[in-house]
Amino acid sequence: MKHPIFAVCIFVLGRAIAFSQSPPKQAIDIKDADVKEVLKGAPPAVDQQLKVVDVGKYNLGVGIIHRGKTNDRADGVISGIAHHNQTETYIIVSGTGTLVTGGTMIDPKEISKDSTAYKVLNGPSANGTVKDGYYARVVGPGDIFIIPPEVFHGWVKIADHVDYLSVRPDPDRVLPAGYVNPAIKR
Repeated sequence: MKHPIFAVCIFVLGRAIAFSQSPPKQAIDIKDADVKEVLKGAPPAVDQQLKVVDVGKYNLGVGIIHRGKTNDRADGVISGIAHHNQTETYIIVSGTGTLVTGGTMIDPKEISKDSTAYKVLNGPSANGTVKDGYYARVVGPGDIFIIPPEVFHGWVKIADHVDYLSVRPDPDRVLPAGYVNPAIKR
């Protein structure tokens, strides 16, 4: 079954290409079958980059993420991440859970420049926790969220799963232009 959300993703990619300095000469496709192939082998709570495209002024990454059931802490502390230079857009494809954003991170730890998370997924970011001052909302299929740089984001109260597309403009070109997930490389 195709999701209208994929049309939104292709639209976002198209708009990014239209406003770039030296855009590709052809639209970039990410087919529903490609997304399903990557999700099929995706472990819970691991981002899977689908493609990274050089769109002129920046690189643009599109990923699919599968979050499985959460084991929420009794003390109310929530784990998550904040990206330093990327605005990230989430497009919920399936499942439900509670997306937490904002608040002040407690004891943030920079992710390693040698990690896949840094080099392929997110660029400069910090992992940490929050306990107070955040905003939590229940999300479901079709919901879209824009998370600016330096805004903490994490998940709680996932009873089964949440799958979502992530669109990540990369102004510093940390993400590798031309990357294609090995599961869909042709």
